[in-house]
Amino acid sequence: MKEKILKYLFSNQLMALLFIAFSTAMAFGTFIESWYSTDTAKIWVYNAWWFELILALFMANFFGNIFKYRLLRKEKWAILMIHLSFILIIFGAFITRYFGYEGVMPIREGAVENSFLSDKTYLTVFVEGEIKGIPQRKTLEKDILFSEHVNNDFEWQNEFNGQPFSIRFENYAEDVSEQLVLDDSGDRYLKIVESSDGSRHDHSLKEGEVANIHNILFTLNNPIAGAVNIRSEAGLHYITTPFDGTYLRMADQESGAVQKDIEQELQLRSLYNLQGFQFVIPEPPLRGKFDWVKSEEGAPGVQDALRLEVSSDEKTESITVLGGKGIVNNMKKITLGGLDFYFKFGSKRLDLPFAIRLNDFIAEKYPGTEKSYSSFMSKITVEEQTAFDYDIYMNHVLDHKGYRFFQASFDPDEKGTVLSVNHDFWGTWVTYAGYILLYLSMMGIFFYGKTRFKDLSNALEKIKQKKKALVSILFLLASLSLNAQEHDHAPLNHFDFDSVVRANTISKGHAQKFGSLVIQDLGGRMKPANTFSSELLRKVSKKDHYGELNADQVMMSIVESPALWYNVPIIYLKRGNDSLRKIVGVDSKQKYTSLVSFFDNQGNYKISSQLEDAYRAAVPNQFQKDFIEVDKRVNLLYAALEGKILRVFPIPGDPLNKWVSYPELNEVSFKGKDSLYVQNILPLYFSALRLARQDGDYAQAENLLQSLEGFQKKFGGAVMPSEDKIEAEILYNQYDIFKKLFSWYLYAGLFLFVLLIVKIFREGKTLNLSINVLKGSLLLLFLLHTAGLVARWFISGHAPWSDAYESMIYVAWATMFFGLIFGRKSELTLAATAFVSSMVLMIAHWNWMDPAIANLQPVLDSYWLMIHVAVIVGSYGPFALSMIIGVVALLLISIAGKKNKEKIGLNIKELTIINELSLTVGLIMLTIGNFLGGMWANESWGRYWGWDPKETWALISILIYAFVIHMRFVPGLRGNWTFNFMSIVAFASILMTYFGVNFYLVGLHSYASGDKIITPSFVYYAIVIVALLGGVSYWRYKEVFKT
Repeated sequence: MKEKILKYLFSNQLMALLFIAFSTAMAFGTFIESWYSTDTAKIWVYNAWWFELILALFMANFFGNIFKYRLLRKEKWAILMIHLSFILIIFGAFITRYFGYEGVMPIREGAVENSFLSDKTYLTVFVEGEIKGIPQRKTLEKDILFSEHVNNDFEWQNEFNGQPFSIRFENYAEDVSEQLVLDDSGDRYLKIVESSDGSRHDHSLKEGEVANIHNILFTLNNPIAGAVNIRSEAGLHYITTPFDGTYLRMADQESGAVQKDIEQELQLRSLYNLQGFQFVIPEPPLRGKFDWVKSEEGAPGVQDALRLEVSSDEKTESITVLGGKGIVNNMKKITLGGLDFYFKFGSKRLDLPFAIRLNDFIAEKYPGTEKSYSSFMSKITVEEQTAFDYDIYMNHVLDHKGYRFFQASFDPDEKGTVLSVNHDFWGTWVTYAGYILLYLSMMGIFFYGKTRFKDLSNALEKIKQKKKALVSILFLLASLSLNAQEHDHAPLNHFDFDSVVRANTISKGHAQKFGSLVIQDLGGRMKPANTFSSELLRKVSKKDHYGELNADQVMMSIVESPALWYNVPIIYLKRGNDSLRKIVGVDSKQKYTSLVSFFDNQGNYKISSQLEDAYRAAVPNQFQKDFIEVDKRVNLLYAALEGKILRVFPIPGDPLNKWVSYPELNEVSFKGKDSLYVQNILPLYFSALRLARQDGDYAQAENLLQSLEGFQKKFGGAVMPSEDKIEAEILYNQYDIFKKLFSWYLYAGLFLFVLLIVKIFREGKTLNLSINVLKGSLLLLFLLHTAGLVARWFISGHAPWSDAYESMIYVAWATMFFGLIFGRKSELTLAATAFVSSMVLMIAHWNWMDPAIANLQPVLDSYWLMIHVAVIVGSYGPFALSMIIGVVALLLISIAGKKNKEKIGLNIKELTIINELSLTVGLIMLTIGNFLGGMWANESWGRYWGWDPKETWALISILIYAFVIHMRFVPGLRGNWTFNFMSIVAFASILMTYFGVNFYLVGLHSYASGDKIITPSFVYYAIVIVALLGGVSYWRYKEVFKT
């Protein structure tokens, strides 16, 4: 019996079952977290006993396979280290789970703290009574995790001096706050709202009592000297203050004075300012009683409510205890059966062996912004026998005496910091040891010993030698219709506005110089005006030109003559939406319309009601999405016509390095000559342009433009990009290489695929030359792709894979990279790869991905971005390659017959080997990338694993692909058809990891998301096609290759 148990424990069948069970459990966990809450996912999945049992069985299985497959041999060291690494990683996770702890430490500037608040929540109970006349205390404490979405269960049975008592769970409610519930029999309360520390705080002043709010006394119908006395009588309300002050009525912006010690009428919903203290009284006194009411998550004063049933001496009483993560409340007392019970629920205050003083908190912002942070840092002093100073900021941690401190958050007023604290020395280092073994083993698979990767490479060479010609009967019909559309600028009325635009055109040479002028966008990014003009034209009209005018010429014309462009038909209308055209009032076949057509004679927005429904819809339909898209185009064009987008004037001496546009000059106080300059430079410039159009001499206009550039360098030079970056960005905008590569990859890949099929039937020098030319063309396109990525890196100043668009163009690059590598073994692979890269670039340019270069979020400003993201996103390339190879292999199986069985079989075997090689490379990269992400998380947030959906789905993908690779060990799952079909199906996990997590789940990786989208219809079509292809190919596989 013992042998049977051990045999099954170390069997491949159990391994396959564990792969499936573990992946399925984690997948459900991510959706549970999204549907309910993180705590619910932990209770039901991640902290469940059965989940930890799966991990323990994994460890046992890995350990047993070391001896089962004799991995202690020298030539097998790489495979041995893989198994050992996962054993160490799982063991390290157990150490962290049961021995490590973490929490947060909020500190205000100048304050000293020597403790932090635990991440876990605890229920602490003191039971007090007398034993032989002497007061005694019994303490009960336990870390607990509750959720209102699960059936919570908790009970303590205990005794005090022989008297039994019990504490049972009764109810749990998340996110409650104490609020006034209206009740005519209740007391009168007055609400006072203030935000002295940058966050809103509501205070309730009870009638007849005194409230101390930031050292200022308030009373209601209880006047005392030195207080802000409020009197409410017969529906009238008055205020008397001990200070002079002011008020500002919010409804009509009327202001008035508040005189000291003189009773005045109370101004409701007005901002009072008394010696710097600001407050608002939003409503008159109301009668009611305070009770705990369900509130929005994150609202001020929100806590969780735990209701317990306490029994002792045949008496029972219920008590509600408030608390939660990051909250430490005072004890709440009840007396029952002669015993005093004190309850507390929430985080536990954990002491440090040293103290930390916050000397200063510094929040750096992007130029010209108030809330767009580029970095934040806590300057602290560690106070102990030998004190020292240290700076804690994102990706720069303090590691001291086994405790690690990380920059987590900060107070809204930027006068305090929140540090994340972690204590997990052994768990971290055991896990890191596993990571190191994992990296070494992955490299060993490529370069050392007898490994599956080397066996596959050798087998592929043998097939290439055996295979003299590719003889397969395969017919491919591929049709592609990409019709370039020219602007159909039909005038909206009898007046030809296009002729006016052409008559007032600026020369391309001068427009290019205007395009080099630096502007500051709303996010604080400094960029040439050409970038905005290019984005404007492409987003509004779906073209990079308007007639014969390029983007810079269009932008200059808009700035100079905005009234004209209200009437120019430049806004693109999506084909097929006749309802939109009918509402706007244009012909059903018209492709473009003007801004003015969206407004009626009274200035009402014609599509406002449709937009209201569209934006309110949880999942907009296609009709509603069309209205949302055209609304974005209308607003972008309107912003350009308004002129506020061109923020070209730096404010001298501004601490935020803010720049403003010409219409915003009146909002800023420029002084002396600077005020005169900024008010006149643009009118003079456009006056010079009008003269230049008449005589063709742009010298004066260029001099004025150079003068403006000089003003920018003088007062904004600290944030201006270099001349090389400006020139590079303009060239990048001009060529728009990634959008062009989509069609180029597609044409080259399809033509190469067709020629390779023709080559099966006929050899010829011309044919071979054409194939080599197309292969060379793909290499050239790949080099252009690489150059585009390098240019984007240089322009942005960070690695080009920090958002959804960048990661997609990088995936396309990685796919093509591995296609070129494996293309040396199989030309069909190279053709298929070009097609996949084309599709990835096409998806990257869909509406919900913004190709604009943006500022980097602080957490991404790290060398880990280059390492972790580059490796993990790069792994999607080989996986995509494996998927398309699987499709080609199944197509070959589907057309195979008895006569060509042997020849097609060689092609299928070749493709299958390349498929497994590519899949192995992808799995190695994904595994290394995912655990590098764990190291990044440990350096940034203090934990190397937190069950974030992104990292969880990456691990699910690792397990799924590991299962695919290990299927050959499981009877019934071996064979070329099974492997190729699973390589297609497994790619769904990659799509979920990349798209699904970003757009459908919640987590830390929001910075990688585009706008929320619904599942595209092609996904459902793809599922049907894969199912049909799988069914047909399986039938042919059984008929041809298994008989």
